Amino acid sequence: MNTDIENLFKDKVLGHPAGLFILFFTEMWERFSFYGMRILLVLFLTAPLLSDNPGWEWPREHALALIGTYASLLYLTPIIGGWVADKITGYRMAVVLGCVIMTLGHASMALETTTSFYIGLALLVIGTGFFKPNITSIISEMYKGKESKKDGAYTIFYMGVNAGAFFGMMLCGYLAENYGWSWGFGLAGIFMFFGMLQFLLAKDLFGNIGGKPSKVHEVEIPQNINEKAPEVDQEGIEVAPTKLNPFTMFDKVLVVLSSVGGLLYLFNDPLEKIGGTSLVPFEMFGLSGTNIVVLTALVLFLILLIVRITRYLPIVRDRIIAVSIFGLFTVFFFSFFEQSLGSMTIFARDYTDRTLVGDSAMIFKIVDALLTTVPLVIITWVIYLLFKKTFNRIGFSNIILAIAFIGVWALVIYRLYDKFSQEGNEVDATWFGILNSFFIITLAPLFSKWWESKYNPSAAMKYGIGLILLGLGFAVLSYGAYDIPQGAMTAKVSMIFLIVAYLFHTMGELCISPVGLSYLSKLVPARMIGFMFGVWYLAIAVGQKAANTMGGMIDKISAEYSLGIFFLIFTLIPIGVGLIAMVLNPVLKKLMHGIR
Repeated sequence: MNTDIENLFKDKVLGHPAGLFILFFTEMWERFSFYGMRILLVLFLTAPLLSDNPGWEWPREHALALIGTYASLLYLTPIIGGWVADKITGYRMAVVLGCVIMTLGHASMALETTTSFYIGLALLVIGTGFFKPNITSIISEMYKGKESKKDGAYTIFYMGVNAGAFFGMMLCGYLAENYGWSWGFGLAGIFMFFGMLQFLLAKDLFGNIGGKPSKVHEVEIPQNINEKAPEVDQEGIEVAPTKLNPFTMFDKVLVVLSSVGGLLYLFNDPLEKIGGTSLVPFEMFGLSGTNIVVLTALVLFLILLIVRITRYLPIVRDRIIAVSIFGLFTVFFFSFFEQSLGSMTIFARDYTDRTLVGDSAMIFKIVDALLTTVPLVIITWVIYLLFKKTFNRIGFSNIILAIAFIGVWALVIYRLYDKFSQEGNEVDATWFGILNSFFIITLAPLFSKWWESKYNPSAAMKYGIGLILLGLGFAVLSYGAYDIPQGAMTAKVSMIFLIVAYLFHTMGELCISPVGLSYLSKLVPARMIGFMFGVWYLAIAVGQKAANTMGGMIDKISAEYSLGIFFLIFTLIPIGVGLIAMVLNPVLKKLMHGIR
């Protein structure tokens, strides 16, 4: 393994092994297909049947119920996919398997029949489970013994994430809105296939890295097991004494029951709303069977968490309590942040004035052209550097990558030609989705500098700032939607409100999303990392479902009150929770026992 790592570091691009950029482009194509397809879902499902680009004309509540379940499952299946790779397939084979399954999923969705649509969603959920956890595991394995370079590697890798999301939403959205939904779904699958091929053909570059798990394991033997642990380490951080906490039979029963209850709710919610049938057709205490199931599952999970936490020694217990509180804040954040691919996309299509004329149209076209071509030129330059280093070893992989990028350039040029040939310009509803990726790429270095400075806020303050910024973004939308009449299904609000909202939301995300897992890895003992990462993904999954459940209330609240009130609710709750996070700052600092 060490020999493979050293060999990998012989061919460097921008100071990092060429293999990192193979993973960069594989992740880029996966995110291209993922976000390119996902932003189309709510538009396709709610588009009128009798229109130039007919959809299924579902009620918004029904569409968001299905999307919520789909988004939640995307964060649950990686727990299983990671286990399969660890025990059976190895990371690289799991990534290839995930790519193949997702390609089939996109192809199935492009057929636009009811059966093929649901099969496609199922395949995408399964494929993501194999892909998502394991491509990052390959990076971790590549940088064993070179931890000082790991932060830089992940920074480059996540640029690939955002580049893929950016171009996927732009190009898939453009084709879907202007030429038909099948074109958008199909394009996502084509580039997923290219990503799989270029990764598979580059296998010689990695040696045994990410290969099948070895039956010979390195075992770390604890030293001085009977001695008292030191109270602090070199940095003055309290070191937690160790105490094993194996899962009891009671724990395992709670895990199974809460999991079954949660999954039952995820599947039953859209089934009940869309199909008019229920897997739990009963009522109790004035609550439907669906609500009884989800509340029971939540209570059982809380019992599991409390029972396990109380069995730890004080320092570990306190730190896990802190992680659990951060997890709760994470649920709140994603419950509101993920409106971007739900109610905010609906707002972009139905309530935003996207028509530009005269000078404003030309200015937008120029800005759009620069936004599109400048990142693509930079990425093309990186491809050139990669080819110089690796063409002799993985020439076929390089050729596949070149073909894919020629395709992207062709689509970008055609799109720009089409836009510039129009007298005015109608901005695609999906275009607004790219703003999050653009703002992340441009603002991430500034936030990184902030975290490294002496003004670096504590964890609780970062959560508080992030949630407040999120609320302020919705305040902008609430103000913009103030004059929309009660119950209106369309309106013409200036697009500046949506752009500013995305700016605030992205700044909030930069305060929370990158630092959440970092604090988890610092606060949780090494032997518990797997379990707590699962809990963290569960928190995000709950947030995803909650986001679309609340977003599905857009019609009901707009009819009873107004769209401005709908977004005002989304303003007040995040700001309130953010202020609570700030108030809890001293308590959380104490619970963290010196971890910063």
